Amino acid sequence: MNIDGRLLQPHEAEEPILARPVRAALMEWLMEIWSAEELADVGLKARSRALFHGAPGTGKTTLAHHLAARLGLPMLIIRPDDIVGRYVGTGISNVRSVFDVIDKIDEPCVVFFDEFETVAARRMTSGVNEVGEHDHNAMINALLARMDAHEGFLIAATNHASLIDPAIWRRFEIQIKLDVPGQGERERILARYLTPFGLPRDDLRRIAEAMSTAAPSLMRQFCEALKRQIVVGPKAGWPMEREAVIARILAANEPHPDLGRPRLWSLGIEDAAIRGLGWPLRRAADIAADPEPAETADQHDEHPPASVVAFPGRATSRGGD
Repeated sequence: MNIDGRLLQPHEAEEPILARPVRAALMEWLMEIWSAEELADVGLKARSRALFHGAPGTGKTTLAHHLAARLGLPMLIIRPDDIVGRYVGTGISNVRSVFDVIDKIDEPCVVFFDEFETVAARRMTSGVNEVGEHDHNAMINALLARMDAHEGFLIAATNHASLIDPAIWRRFEIQIKLDVPGQGERERILARYLTPFGLPRDDLRRIAEAMSTAAPSLMRQFCEALKRQIVVGPKAGWPMEREAVIARILAANEPHPDLGRPRLWSLGIEDAAIRGLGWPLRRAADIAADPEPAETADQHDEHPPASVVAFPGRATSRGGD
């Protein structure tokens, strides 16, 4: 396995926008790692293996990379095809080869297994394909042995937690589920990826509500597509009315079927969030210079604040914790 292009460096990591339970779990793990010596004094070791699971696009890779950056370590990505081969009998040797490469890396790193269900699916006992089942089961046993022997940090991500072999699942001392973001997180995500453009508070709230059930990756696609339209559309001679732009974006960016269809994609340009959207978009700096609108208590308490986990150690939020 060639690791060229597989090592993501700490400075390349992006700070994730996290729901409170996920943020708390992450901070607990980091504090534990940073307290390794104190834990050793009471006969404990800091946990080193975590499984991130959740729907596609919920930020599992981003979170793993951010964690590695917090530790000052690069992250090595292991893909399914590094282990699962075309031919029967290659699984065990591929597991061995991957971990041999990991062990030879000169610097410590966080090892990240992507699409882990492809590699670590439950052992098979149906007897339908005895040769294939034996090979898969032997690969799982080899993976268990090498995971047990590995002393560094290991994170795996899966969209299908129920498919993971129970013995593999138990090897992970931490299991964190990443759900689709709530209203507060959606507002933060949209504001981040719309930069340098922005939306007034009410517009941002309405768009975020219209994207309920959307994964962060879909919201990022939407925002980046909107900025591309603003830049490229006039040069290409495309219609740049608000409805025409939004219709093109929705047609070219389809939600993942596992997450349902956000209201914006169901109603399209007829959604109230679009009908009330100020157009053309303004720069965020110009919006920030506008007089602050009066805020009612109901508006303030309607949604809990989303948090951005700030490097290197404290969380910042829209409001107080």
